[in-house]
Amino acid sequence: QVHLVESGGGLVQAGGSLRLSCAASGNSFRLLNMSWNRQAPGKQREIVAVISNGGVTNYADSVRGRFTISRDNAKNTIYLGMNNLKPEDSAVYSCYAAFQYGDSRLLRDTWGQGTQVTVST
Repeated sequence: QVHLVESGGGLVQAGGSLRLSCAASGNSFRLLNMSWNRQAPGKQREIVAVISNGGVTNYADSVRGRFTISRDNAKNTIYLGMNNLKPEDSAVYSCYAAFQYGDSRLLRDTWGQGTQVTVST
């Protein structure tokens, strides 16, 4: 089993910054694409940013230029730097990972529990 644990959420004023972390743990796994996603009350979950195992990134239009996704493969961790936060960025932020075990080609995936980000006016 691969577990993802997010941290770094909290309450911040509009215009402020936060940095989220998502650490993966388990035995004999290889992380592939990973992403940050968010869900606000009454809204569908949306993909915020994606990063491949080679470091290629992509962002939702709503956060491009303000958020930065990065990963440290040695630590099995991805990060989301969030600048110039807006009240509409308030949501539960969850990370997602696609992975493989050992020499297996079978693709698996898992989600973290999420961390709350609240941006006040």
